[in-house]
Amino acid sequence: MKNGWLFFAFNVFLIHGFCQSPVKQIDSLMNVYYKADQPGAVIAVELNNKTVFKKGYGKANLVTGLSITADDNFNIGSLTKQFTAYAVLDLFYKGKFSRNDSIGMFLKLPYPVSSVRIFQLLSHCSGIPDHYGFVDTNNVKHATDKDVLSALQKTNSLYFSPGMHYRYSNTAYCLLGMLIEKLSGLSYGDYLQKNIFIPLGIRDATVFQFGHPISKRVTGYDLSPGGKFIRSDEDESVFFSTEADGGVYISMNNYIKWCRAIESGEFSKTPMIRNAWQGQTLVDTPKELWYGNGWFIQQTPGSKKILYHTGFNGGFRTVVFMIPSLNYCISIFSNRGDIDLEELVGRINKILAVTDNSFIKSGPLESFIHSWPIFAPCKETSWFSTSFIRNLNGKGMVLN
Repeated sequence: MKNGWLFFAFNVFLIHGFCQSPVKQIDSLMNVYYKADQPGAVIAVELNNKTVFKKGYGKANLVTGLSITADDNFNIGSLTKQFTAYAVLDLFYKGKFSRNDSIGMFLKLPYPVSSVRIFQLLSHCSGIPDHYGFVDTNNVKHATDKDVLSALQKTNSLYFSPGMHYRYSNTAYCLLGMLIEKLSGLSYGDYLQKNIFIPLGIRDATVFQFGHPISKRVTGYDLSPGGKFIRSDEDESVFFSTEADGGVYISMNNYIKWCRAIESGEFSKTPMIRNAWQGQTLVDTPKELWYGNGWFIQQTPGSKKILYHTGFNGGFRTVVFMIPSLNYCISIFSNRGDIDLEELVGRINKILAVTDNSFIKSGPLESFIHSWPIFAPCKETSWFSTSFIRNLNGKGMVLN
């Protein structure tokens, strides 16, 4: 019933939307997806380093009833990997490790896991086994990156020889977070504060740690099969609390600062962005889809380079879509897991006449593998994440 209503509402929007300006069309479209009394989203559209549209929709928390604003801090899921990759590259260019160095040179790991090169972790071609099956969740309520390391110390095999294939890995980025701590002497969160957030004038972004308060914090929700919104936050997801793969909380106003800084090159070293935005591991040959360092990259012949990433953690769903040559960027943070943000971004691109080559719909499983309810029934409700199932179905996959 809900999907049928959404289809009807969108068709009504199509009939009337073209009589409106692009900004009003985007606003009308967002109002179709997000209702004022439900969990919602915040969106920003950037063009030529100017914000052409920015607005919050729905509630940040259903208990307090506070409305979402661009100053509220969302968990951004796997968009965190952009910051992790930047920090690792920063340490590389500071001479803290060499291109061919393996992770086993810095962290205690069994062979052959120890033989994986750091740059193979960055580009998802490591073959490192997922940690989810090795962590004893009966004794762990809030898993940390150190729990991931302990889990890997029980393994003695890889999915494939490093560098041979693509396989998206949250586990790899957890290891990269611990590498940052080892090489810098700072915690992962402190390194981001010192080397990214403070230089960009970002004062209230943080990395999730259980028991530590987060100002202006948004709560995540998912939609149950009965149509009720159920809290899906740190207490509902064992692996919500890992850091370097999906732990950053940041507001849209602050995330805009980050996107502008890396697009312009004024903040980051040119070689770092060149490395991050260069295809390192081939994901899909016909669609020219690659993974760089913290970014998916698509560039078909005769088209402009497209960069994007998605995030999914608990009830949070996020997406960023960027065309650097146009200084064009769409970012959406949502605190409900049932909305297809890839589809939404595609519709906004059509409104603005931006060619996107159906960017994400060609994508792989990506970052839909961060939250524990994906792998086992939610502890409170015993149902699988409905948004995860729908996204799997949209990609021609099934939940085992």
